[in-house]
Amino acid sequence: MIRHLQRRQVVPASPDQVWEFFATPLNLNLLTPSSLRFRIVGNVTAPMYAGQLIEYRLSFLPGLWTQWVTEITHLEAGRSFVDEQRIGPYRLWHHEHRFEPVAGGVAIHDHVSYDVGWGFLGAIADRLWVHRTVNAIFDHRAKKISELFAART
Repeated sequence: MIRHLQRRQVVPASPDQVWEFFATPLNLNLLTPSSLRFRIVGNVTAPMYAGQLIEYRLSFLPGLWTQWVTEITHLEAGRSFVDEQRIGPYRLWHHEHRFEPVAGGVAIHDHVSYDVGWGFLGAIADRLWVHRTVNAIFDHRAKKISELFAART
């Protein structure tokens, strides 16, 4: 079953500042909860570009590591990009990021479509744990974005 998560957050920054931050893949480390023990594997260049593959390792549970590879499939510099899972814990992961200039800053829009896979067992895992975890990750991300961009103004 495909699930959707949508978020919108306004930050007091210029479009160039917001784009520069998000176009730097290594900044994802700053936005991910430390409990996931997230790290980017290998050298990743900035700014990101369409077709770029980014490999991560993370641990949802202590001692169990997961490889995750995403591809930047669409990119419109300064406005939007999409990352899609190529290898990882989900059957489907599609994350669209859009940046919209608004009064007082930039609105950051996230739309995530994901499917855990695994049929009936995946549906149970999603209801009991995955959906809540994805929301918690994006709650953490919103808090960190607010802190980072408040410090820049």
